[in-house]
Amino acid sequence: MALKPFDFLSNAVRAKEIVTVLARNGFADLLHKLDLPQAVLKAFGTVGRDRKNQWERIRSVMEEMGPTYIKLGQLLSMRPDTIPERLIAELRKLQDEVAPESFDKIRPIVEEGLGFKIEEIFESFDEEAIAGASMAQVHFATLKRDGSAVAVKVQRPGLRKVIDADFDILIWLAKQVHERVEELRPYDLPSLAETLREGMDRELDFRIEAKSMAYFRVQNPYPDVVQAPDCDEELVSPRVLVMERIGGRNIDEIERGSPLAQRLACQGSKSLFNQIMIAGFFHADPHAGNIRVLDDGRLCFLDWGLVGHLTRRMRYGLMDLFLSFVKGNSERVVTTAISLADSGDSVDRRTMEREVMIAMRTHYDPETGTGSIGKAVLSLLYIFGRNGIDLSRDYSLMAKALLCIEETGKALDPDYNLRDEFEPVLVELLKERRSPRRLLEETQDSVMRGFDYMQHLPDELHRLLMKIEKDRLNVNLQHKGLDHLDSTISDASNKITLGIIIGCLIVGSSLIVTTKIPPFLFGYPILGLFGYLLSMILGVWVVFDILRGNK
Repeated sequence: MALKPFDFLSNAVRAKEIVTVLARNGFADLLHKLDLPQAVLKAFGTVGRDRKNQWERIRSVMEEMGPTYIKLGQLLSMRPDTIPERLIAELRKLQDEVAPESFDKIRPIVEEGLGFKIEEIFESFDEEAIAGASMAQVHFATLKRDGSAVAVKVQRPGLRKVIDADFDILIWLAKQVHERVEELRPYDLPSLAETLREGMDRELDFRIEAKSMAYFRVQNPYPDVVQAPDCDEELVSPRVLVMERIGGRNIDEIERGSPLAQRLACQGSKSLFNQIMIAGFFHADPHAGNIRVLDDGRLCFLDWGLVGHLTRRMRYGLMDLFLSFVKGNSERVVTTAISLADSGDSVDRRTMEREVMIAMRTHYDPETGTGSIGKAVLSLLYIFGRNGIDLSRDYSLMAKALLCIEETGKALDPDYNLRDEFEPVLVELLKERRSPRRLLEETQDSVMRGFDYMQHLPDELHRLLMKIEKDRLNVNLQHKGLDHLDSTISDASNKITLGIIIGCLIVGSSLIVTTKIPPFLFGYPILGLFGYLLSMILGVWVVFDILRGNK
């Protein structure tokens, strides 16, 4: 959604805050290239850059602009296909810890979301939040119906209004940058901003998170080692989520390298790879803060607001990609990536193969299996995106999940090796893919699709020929780069019209002065003097507007 001038004025206060923060962190030169209103440009002057690099300054901007942009930065860190690896490393440092809101502001949200007074549902409800983040906070409570201990996740008051305003400004700025800053055009910032807004909207609906937890509990093949919190569908709304209270310990409380730590690292990896490669449904952010170790030794994945989905075709393609990767075959990696692309654009294979080979050698050694597979996959996705291979967003989520589980595993066990954990799952998926039953099903599907195409081909050809015969064949062409043509023509026409009016005023005023039509002021006709004055004001305005536009 484009940000219209009226919308910009309605968000002027927030826009000035954002522009000031950008300028203070060394982005004033970028802002001067954009078509910003003068009132906003006056919010900053020339600001010198500090010694931070550009990636650190971007993170500083996110932190200064508040909770919405902190969450936005975390979502950006899950887009290795479009964001450089160094920027992702900085964005992952963003801390999503915000002081919780008072209970007086939280109570109306809980009661509106659940449809009852708090006292009607809960035996007790802790007014002090046990955790606060940019989007929600969590309170402990006890249900009245059965006395079970629960955790109540409540969305922050007024969050939707703030996020909508921030994204309106962000999308407008992204479009301006995309059109006016050529070196940033390959990142396609408008499309990225729209995608991030969709992801934020999904996280703002707690019903989606509840369904994700319920689905994982149903399809989880290892309930004896891994679980997700249980929740009651009757106590879920877009802004309130009542779920099972999870006790236990944090990952960082487990002794590093102990037998328990080694077992937990293995179990967590086994579950995640089963989610990705077998089930095609996975937790997209399994960092240490989202994993608890229960008293019975099981792991519990928390915060299911962000999940990934992989179809069977996507899982098989991912398997081919991993097999080529662990063998160090850069040519095969590029071929597999091209086959998985959503677009059919041509790519420079030789350049990509070289970049892939360098990325693999930088982060991972196929011979010894040492290095960081997560960082290597992040680099590969960025190379794919930079070279025009448009992969599904879920592959980016998968890469972030791999990096998170790898870091968590190494935090538990210094000898942890991600390759040793996912190879058995790849073998299992390979057996499934090459089983006689699967091959027979795929052959039958191919034959049936072929018959369907052949059956409908004559009708399609007949329809096309009829359109050609009756001159009804239309070809839609879209010329890029003319988005602002209407406004440019309108602006030029207004200036020409105003110039004609100024000329007419000068001529008319001169005739009045020459004919000396009363009344007079200082011996000159008042109408003539007024016409000259009005002409001068309009003329100065036109000149000022032209000079401002050229600047």
